[in-house]
Amino acid sequence: MRRAILTSQRLLAVFLTGMLLLFSPIVSLFDKPEFWFGIPLIYFYLFSVWAILIAAMALIIGSQK
Repeated sequence: MRRAILTSQRLLAVFLTGMLLLFSPIVSLFDKPEFWFGIPLIYFYLFSVWAILIAAMALIIGSQK
């Protein structure tokens, strides 16, 4: 039971971090005409944050076993 509560708290923390990182004023900081690895900066930021959030959730859920 305790492990399930800890897992849900960690997932909530990842969710809130994702909400903060994908919040409009933060995303607008990366809306510039710059390119990283040939990809516009805003797309690179959005997909990087998305991938990191998915990886964090997978690690949290995978460590539950």
